[in-house]
This record gives sequence, structure tokens and C-alpha cells, in this order.
Amino acid sequence: MNGNDLIQIGYQSGKPLGLALKAAKIARAAGTPSKAIKHTLTAVLSAPQDYLGDPIYGETAHALTAETITSPTYDLDHPAEFGIWGAAQIEPGALEQMRRAVRLPVAVRGALMPDAHPGYGLPIGGVLATENSVIPYAVGVDIACRMRLTVFGTSPFILDQRREKFRKAIEQNTRFGMGKEWPEHANHPVMDDPTWNQLGFLRALKDLAWRQLGTSGSGNHFVEFGALDVTTPIDQPNGEPIAPGSYLALLSHSGSRRLGMQIANRYTDIAMDRRSALPKDFVHLAWLDLAEEAGAEYWAAMNLAGRYASANHAVIHEKMVDTLGFPVLGVIENHHNFAWAESLDGRDVIVHRKGATPAGAGVLGVIPGSMSAPGFVVRGRGSVASLASASHGAGRRMSRSEANKRFEWETVKRALKAKGIEVISAGLDESPGVYKDIRQVMADQSDLVEVLAEFQPKLVKMDGGGGPHED
Repeated sequence: MNGNDLIQIGYQSGKPLGLALKAAKIARAAGTPSKAIKHTLTAVLSAPQDYLGDPIYGETAHALTAETITSPTYDLDHPAEFGIWGAAQIEPGALEQMRRAVRLPVAVRGALMPDAHPGYGLPIGGVLATENSVIPYAVGVDIACRMRLTVFGTSPFILDQRREKFRKAIEQNTRFGMGKEWPEHANHPVMDDPTWNQLGFLRALKDLAWRQLGTSGSGNHFVEFGALDVTTPIDQPNGEPIAPGSYLALLSHSGSRRLGMQIANRYTDIAMDRRSALPKDFVHLAWLDLAEEAGAEYWAAMNLAGRYASANHAVIHEKMVDTLGFPVLGVIENHHNFAWAESLDGRDVIVHRKGATPAGAGVLGVIPGSMSAPGFVVRGRGSVASLASASHGAGRRMSRSEANKRFEWETVKRALKAKGIEVISAGLDESPGVYKDIRQVMADQSDLVEVLAEFQPKLVKMDGGGGPHED
């Protein structure tokens, strides 16, 4: 443990910092683990009076007391405003989490999307604008989780004609589940990104991230082929418009894998240490000031995770395109679980979208349903009230444990087969019945996005083992 570590948990330069380093050295020599030392020094900083007689930490406690260093207090009694879409379908727990989030002193404005359900800190489907600060858990543990849709210049009827070809393409070019990786590194420029070398802990994660490049996680992550019915021309920023018609399409949903989780956990711990004076029920809303070193580090690491998540999808889709050999008309991609520097009413803010899709004016995105319900290609309307956001999916209406108790695979498979949908693998906790009615969700946010096309899944691959995941 060094001085920078202590500064990150709140110590200031001066005598207490020097004595804290001395105490850490003594504790280390006595065999105390570094994590325990850090925990104790954090506690000493928060309540020095409790450690005045401690043989190791007493001097530090006396110095802190002499300098009258106390924990800050926060004004949580002046909530910012937030709008709600689809209120009738949102459970009380998600509403309570949103009401708590807008009470933060750094909160500027919020919004709650119609697919909202409880998460950690900010609800999934929650949008929060803050002032010069970022909340790691308001971004989420799967940083930059995203959607990518590739539209092929061929009819979707080929799925039924050559089903085995598509099944093999998915099986051979995807890996699903926690810890899954490829034996050989995929090639992508993101692995040459200079940010990997700017922070030591990122350098340590680079090789694992490289091995996991081109893989998908557990939970609701998927890769699927289906039919895309375009009703309104899709004007692509960097390509020809996709005309109305029916097309074969490939849709994927996954994020930044272990890299994103490690970044989230590391900086959430730092944020919680820095905001230790927050009430217990606010602990997952601890923030980092972007003017602080830790805040700047998280921002750089988060953006690297965003580029990595995009590369992850690119590798999967490029493999599929090479395997199938069909012409590509276009690609649509968007992400959630991220924070953006934006302007709100002429004011610079950081907009967190945790399980929410960017929906700025003219911005394209994909909002999926479930393994049996349709997804939608949308164009944002730029609603200021929603912080230019929309839902990121249908949203869960029951927990994973409840789903495993309520549903049986044979019943689910029969219902899917009746709709012409084949599921190669998936967890029972992702059964269609666990999700809200996607058409109602889309109706509830018709003022936020315009629907351009509808995607119907036909061949679906997910992790068969389930597992922890925050959408």
C-alpha cells in the first residue's frame, strides 16, 4: 500500500498520511493482509475516535483527531425531477430506487423507461444526469453492453431452407457463459488501444480480455438469426438506405465480459470508500468526481470497455459474414450501461443510461423483445424529457429464481416450436414469459422513438447454464 492508495480512500497529504503509511508497514510486517489494512485505515479515517488506543493505528487516529478531519455530510433532501414512461408496468422497487438516485447532491435530472426493474443502485431502465461526476453502479457491471444487427441482402426464407448451415454457423463462431474464451486470439485494432498501457490494472487484464474477444456472457446475452421486416427506409449514416422489404438478419446482445466487471468492481469500491458518509441504502450510488484522479481513471477505463464491447460484437459478426458469404446491406449498433458527456439545457452533464438506449434525434438503435417476441429497429426522437433515451428491451417482470420455479422447458419449447422458433440453448430463466409485453413497452415510449423495422427471432443461441448478469 502506498500514498496514492491512501489518497484514493480519502487521506490528505500531511502528517496523518505519513502515520497511516507507517501503520500499514507495521501491520504488513505482522502478517495482516493488504485488504484488511485498507479496510481498517478506511475505518480509522471515518471514525478516528474509535482507534485512539489502538497499538498500530492509534498515532494515525490522534493525528486525524487533532486536525479535526471528519466525514462529510450530504444534502439528500432536494431531489431532482424525473419523468416516468409506462408507469403501470413498473414495480415499486424500481420506482423507489429512482427516487433515491435523484436525491443525490450531484443529480441534475432523471428518467425511468418502461422496461424498468430493480438493479443495484440505479434501476435497470434508469437514466440519470449528474454534474461532473460518474457513478460506477449507475453504469453497471457489464459496461457498454450493447446490441448489433447485421442486415443481409437475402431473403429470410433461406433460414428454413438451409437451417443446418445457420445452426453450424452459430455453434462454430460463438462461445457463451462466464469465463468462456477462445484458444486463439482474435484480431482487432482495439487490442492495440494505448489505454491498455495507461493503467497497471488494465495491463493485467489485457490478455484475458483478448482471449474473451468474440465471446458472449450468460443471462440474457444472445446471438440469433431472424427475419427483419423493414417498413420505413433505414437511413444509415455511413451507407445506402435499407429499403422496405424482408431481409435475413443477425442480432447479438452482449457486453465487455470480465474486463467490464473488473473495472466496475474496482472503481465502485473506491467510490464507496470516498462516499462512506452516505446512508447505507445509498451505498451503490457512490460517485466519483471527474476532477479526481480516480474519476478520470474510471472514465478512461469505461470508454476502453465500450470500445472493447463493440469489438466483441464486430468479431462475432465478421465471423458469421465470412462463414455465410451473403452480401451485407448494413449494420446497426447501440449500447446501454454507459455514461456519456452531454449537454442538457445548455449545461454540461454526465448522462448515465443503465439498461437504456440512446435515442437522440435521428439516432438509430435496436430494442429487442425476447427469444419469441419481436425486436425493433428504431430512430430516436430526441426527447429532452427522457434525456434522449428509450428502453433497452422488454424488461423483466419476474426474477430468475421465480422463472426457474414457474416454467418447464418442455412447455416452453413446444410454444416456441409452434411459432417456428428454434432455441439451440438457453436458460429457463430466459423463457419468454419472464418478460413484459414488448408491444406495450413500445407503445409506452412512442413519443421517444419511431419504429422503422421489426425483427422476428428464428434461430436462437444463449448460455444454457444461466448465471449472474445485470442487463
